[in-house]
Amino acid sequence: MQIETFYDQATFTLTYVVYDQKSRDAVVIDPVLDYDPLSSTTATKSLEAVAAFLQKEGLRLHYVLETHAHADHLSGAQYLKRRFGAKVGIGARIRDVQKVFKDVFDLGPSFSVDGSQFDRLFEDGEKARAGTLELEVFATPGHTPACVTYKIDDAVFTGDALFIEDYGTGRCDFPSGSADALYTSVHERLYGLPDATRVFVGHDYQPNGRPLRSETTIGKSKESNVQLRASTSRDEFVRRRKERDATLKAPRLLYPSVQINIDAGRLPAPHANGRRYLTVPLDLNKKTDDDGSPA
Repeated sequence: MQIETFYDQATFTLTYVVYDQKSRDAVVIDPVLDYDPLSSTTATKSLEAVAAFLQKEGLRLHYVLETHAHADHLSGAQYLKRRFGAKVGIGARIRDVQKVFKDVFDLGPSFSVDGSQFDRLFEDGEKARAGTLELEVFATPGHTPACVTYKIDDAVFTGDALFIEDYGTGRCDFPSGSADALYTSVHERLYGLPDATRVFVGHDYQPNGRPLRSETTIGKSKESNVQLRASTSRDEFVRRRKERDATLKAPRLLYPSVQINIDAGRLPAPHANGRRYLTVPLDLNKKTDDDGSPA
């Protein structure tokens, strides 16, 4: 098994092409559709780099795998699905996320919350094949209820559940997020894997200006993760995670990302004038009058 890594500096996102050198079977994990919020324009530069690699290596793309419905970047799943005929897969609990955000974005009766926008919904413990590659799916909720980790051979792809040991874990303050659930996901499930298991993370924020890293191990995480070591108690982690989350700003691309990603990366349908529009809720957590004052 080989792993090719792509880094989107604008969103600190790591995308992976995982492939079998002999059979040329491949999956892509967490691809990025470029989006500029100031001009509200999309671009496919990041996706074109992934596509060029797939073509250069003569790879057969079976799945585009999402670790969760990302809140910090738009998914490029539909671009790769259309170009390579791949299926799009995500954890089965995406239904829970869809139910929450259908109301937030007032998506109306036509938006289904059964996960049918995706080609494959993975249950906890499920195994699937992508040609000669075998995937094992671990439900790792906490950052969102729908987060999953994909295990392929000796590597796990953890999305936003577990980061490089000098950064820690994913935040848990999104709707239906849970620091307690994340503790179980990481400490009880991921840390139960062999110490030599390679960990490929969903983002790298390069704390203290260190060089980019995409990989660590379960053993290193258990020993020195700054937020959650093997020796960290549940109460300590939950308390510290909640304290840190209370200081964090909302992700810059929260509303565009989630709105599109719960629909498997599809852009909103054009209106009668031929233009596409995103919905941005205003004063989501409070009621205001027409002049902006409290209602």
